[in-house]
Amino acid sequence: MNPPSREQLEARLHYPLGNALPETGHTLTVAPGVKWIRMALPFALDHINLWLLRDALDGVEGWTVVDCCISRDEAKAQWEQIFANELEGLPILRVIVTHMHPDHIGLAHWLCERWECMLWISATDYNSARIGSQSTTGFGGASAADFFASHGMTDPDSLEKIRGRASYYPGMVPAVPPRYRRLMDGQTVSIGGRGWRCISGHGHAPEHIALYNDELQVLISGDMVLPRISTNVSVYDIEPEADALTLFLDSLDKYLPLPETTLVLPSHGKPFTGLHERIQQLKDHHAERLAELLDACREQPTSGADAIPLLFQRALDLHQTTFAMGEAVAHLHRLWFGGQVRRERDAEGIYRFLAPPAPPSASPLRGITSGPAKPVPR
Repeated sequence: MNPPSREQLEARLHYPLGNALPETGHTLTVAPGVKWIRMALPFALDHINLWLLRDALDGVEGWTVVDCCISRDEAKAQWEQIFANELEGLPILRVIVTHMHPDHIGLAHWLCERWECMLWISATDYNSARIGSQSTTGFGGASAADFFASHGMTDPDSLEKIRGRASYYPGMVPAVPPRYRRLMDGQTVSIGGRGWRCISGHGHAPEHIALYNDELQVLISGDMVLPRISTNVSVYDIEPEADALTLFLDSLDKYLPLPETTLVLPSHGKPFTGLHERIQQLKDHHAERLAELLDACREQPTSGADAIPLLFQRALDLHQTTFAMGEAVAHLHRLWFGGQVRRERDAEGIYRFLAPPAPPSASPLRGITSGPAKPVPR
């Protein structure tokens, strides 16, 4: 039997707003005191969802912004429209950023300066963004090219282009606010008189923070839970032996105690209910990909580049291929850390992963779970 298609899986979720989307420069109310902003991105993933929360700080009425978009003139113009149309004459009081990726933090510096307010973010992601805006870490340049080459990317033209992307991150995040307020797992942030609990997540970003309010039963999930696409989970050159996929799968379990009726506000896609169903879909998706990779590693030694066609059955441009490489390595590392494959480095300096043949009675999914991985392999 063929696995369910993306459309069939998506049909198991519920979209309370139907096909409604916020108009450019305007918002759509999704819950009391919570407004949805949708901004364009110049990528294959062509939008990001941002959120305005009615707030009051130190006796001043205003708004909290959650996430910012990348730094570019078009996004600033859209924000100016929001300021004119949606703030009801009130100021932005603080900027909360779920994590350090450019589409989330790119305009934080601009917003904080413009409204003389504070950035709220996890310490790990704040410092990662500061380093990234001032240098190259995990998004391009010689170190990234060498890392991809070590996992089987051999095309000289692609490697040269990656070496030339040393300004990739600072091009979208030219600066980060010089001060911030730390967000931590389990912390409750009072926004507009309502308590929003911070839920940390790992694997997609160093210390991603989602926000949940029990009164509204609303989860601002950032990139940790998306309704239509699976979250990118990658290994980068700055942490070349990370077990990112295990971190991500373990983080998903933090959302299971939330009510099934929770309204999920994702960074990409439409607000939806069906949180538990979506978490199971994501776990099943990764279990299936891991089983396919394990079979490939049984047939022949497999590099990250070898794994890409198994994980992505579509044509990829270079931008997408860099993310695909990171995700392929993350899946191979999950098997490696779980003790199901071993890693060797060949004469060309390429890491390849290989596994012994399956026992005759073994199930194709045997040993592929979403629980904790085994100890680090030696």
